[in-house]
Amino acid sequence: MGLARPKGWRCAGPGELLPFSAMLDPRCLADRRQEIEESCRKRGIKADVASAVASYEQVAARQTELNDANRRRNEHQKAGKQKLDDEQRAAHTAEGRALKEAVARIEADLAVARADLEERAGALPNFIHPDVPEGGEEDFRLLRRVGEPTTFDFEARDHLELGIQQGLLDFEAGARVTGNKFYYLKNGAVLLELALQRYALDILIEEGFVPHITPDLARPEIVAGIGYNPRGEETQIYSLSNADLCLVGTAEITLGGLHADAILDEDDLPLKLAGISHCFRTEAGAAGRESKGLYRVHQFTKVEMFVITRPEDSEAMHENLLAIEERIFGGLELPYQVIDIASGDLGAPAFRKYDIEAWMPGRGEGGSYGEVSSASNCTDYQARRLKTRFRRKDTKKNELVHMLNGTAVANSRAILAVLENHQRADGTIGVPKALQPYMGRDTIGPGTSSS
Repeated sequence: MGLARPKGWRCAGPGELLPFSAMLDPRCLADRRQEIEESCRKRGIKADVASAVASYEQVAARQTELNDANRRRNEHQKAGKQKLDDEQRAAHTAEGRALKEAVARIEADLAVARADLEERAGALPNFIHPDVPEGGEEDFRLLRRVGEPTTFDFEARDHLELGIQQGLLDFEAGARVTGNKFYYLKNGAVLLELALQRYALDILIEEGFVPHITPDLARPEIVAGIGYNPRGEETQIYSLSNADLCLVGTAEITLGGLHADAILDEDDLPLKLAGISHCFRTEAGAAGRESKGLYRVHQFTKVEMFVITRPEDSEAMHENLLAIEERIFGGLELPYQVIDIASGDLGAPAFRKYDIEAWMPGRGEGGSYGEVSSASNCTDYQARRLKTRFRRKDTKKNELVHMLNGTAVANSRAILAVLENHQRADGTIGVPKALQPYMGRDTIGPGTSSS
């Protein structure tokens, strides 16, 4: 049986404000222990939930002790207002000094206990939607396929071969100047990159998103608040050695940080933010034929969707983000499939995640689907650490928001998919109709200006 919760502490309701920066509510660890352990098991994460529960009990005990010590100290101070003789005054002063020292000692112990709790609770992942399929990377649920895999009546090339032959990509120069997995875009690929950004952005503006160009750097606490590890061997984030800053892996980080420690009006929700940023990822351990060329690189440009909403609206908003992504990739005339990501392939913040995988004729042996977009509902997992709240109109209480993110277009993979699916026998690449107004042409390749 766990310790009783100290007065004023209770298990929070959905989305309720909490004074901890851990991403799960520490005060509900014991009550929802079975759910948390099941989430860790399904994700394949080894996490010591028992230690986190024990750590919470230590915090609860120290908090109760502090409350009692402060009560005694207040009573002592009231007693000091009475008329006392010299001997009583001296005893009262000595007792007051001892109570003050006791309060300071307990506060120090509480700070240590809270730090331990935040570390242990912070290692725990989000809960999992009950409909998420269980398993690893290959155990996703196929929701639908749109279009048939592209076939050709000529010997098709992969995007790397096309890009080099048509003067669109230069990975050799990127490696010489910066390192492996860096590259130059040239000629028509530059126009394609810019066209993809504007095409996606125009759709998002039409859908009510406010466009932003975000910083490419963020403080480690913002990175950690979103759920990325800014330091250590497992990180996918680059850190600056001469500043307390990290290069962002996605505009999700900077858009989420935009409203950190804020209390929003309920009438202003949902907040729909679109962000253009460069993205930097170490891609530690990434290798293999399927990761070649533009599929997995250290730097790319992305248009990101980020939504802050009320808890009761987040699941419907998740479906809406997916619908927008399908509109974008359908407009690029790409065959694709939509999958419900399995539990073992979810990142720690995600309650549920959908991926769009486009058909890539040059991927693997004979073509396969590859991820081009994702949409995640992170519920209140990020909001708790970022302390992003909203005020209910009816109750006037502050609650944690829910946060969602989705890829409108990651340019490197979108360019890959367009080049491979729209290639022609003569080596040129057809430009999808949706991009032609932005490109000012219908073809990329020899015989077209700027390739």
